[in-house]
Amino acid sequence: MKITREIKRKIIQVAAFGWSNPYLGNFADGRIYEGSFKQFCNPGLNCYSCPAAQFACPIGAMQAVANSPGHRLGLYAMGFVLAVGVVLGRVVCGFLCPFGLLQELLHKIPTPKFHLPNWMTYIKYGILAIFVLLLPAVLADETGIRSPAFCKYICPAGTLGGGLPILSTHPELRSLLGSIFTLKMAILIAVIIGCILVSRCFCKVMCPLGAIYGLLNKVSIYRMDVDTAKCVSCGKCASICPMDAEPYKVPNSAECIRCGRCITACPTASLTAGFKLQAKATNGIDSETAM
Repeated sequence: MKITREIKRKIIQVAAFGWSNPYLGNFADGRIYEGSFKQFCNPGLNCYSCPAAQFACPIGAMQAVANSPGHRLGLYAMGFVLAVGVVLGRVVCGFLCPFGLLQELLHKIPTPKFHLPNWMTYIKYGILAIFVLLLPAVLADETGIRSPAFCKYICPAGTLGGGLPILSTHPELRSLLGSIFTLKMAILIAVIIGCILVSRCFCKVMCPLGAIYGLLNKVSIYRMDVDTAKCVSCGKCASICPMDAEPYKVPNSAECIRCGRCITACPTASLTAGFKLQAKATNGIDSETAM
């Protein structure tokens, strides 16, 4: 049996999930892995406090800039994310992000499906600017410790992968719960429902990591191109896109996660993706240098 592009992607997603979360035994007692790998960032969204997690979350590490000596931790995380984004763009979202895989599985639950208005995709840039960059730099508690605002007030991946497992095994912590936990639980429930009804709802609307990678899609080495000499503008690529992008119009849209469904659906093979030093000319003449 021929393995399709989508099956290959799912295999990579599952493998990336396992690589990111190999310590499943830690769920039994709520331990958090604190070994040497925790000093490195995961390219996708995966909570540091998840008992199974092997790496740190890049968004969490970026918010630590205000607390780390010389801002080294935050600057390292930002440099890591930018480097990965320049090479891969949102390939990370489509292939390597554990929370992305979870969203796709949720969307397979049989219910009516919906599409969001385009303006909602800009919300994630506001979340990135305010909760990841601004608030952690200016807000501090009574002890002077800066607040990791996105992790503290929003992140559903942290609530699901870190907060709930730890609370389930450490009942002594439950008395400390307050309005912030209630808010985060409400956000998690809303995100789960949203992802069931809307394909990758969190990616589209709320993910600050996806916002960074999306901004780098147009300059990333891994890129998508459309040969306009072959393209018949049938719209099949847009109709199958889980991110509601229009690859035949904007092949390197900030929303494109490089899943490759559009390439498979294209009846004229006008869409291509890969590591390329230059974009393909829109007149169909190949001016790229493939890596």
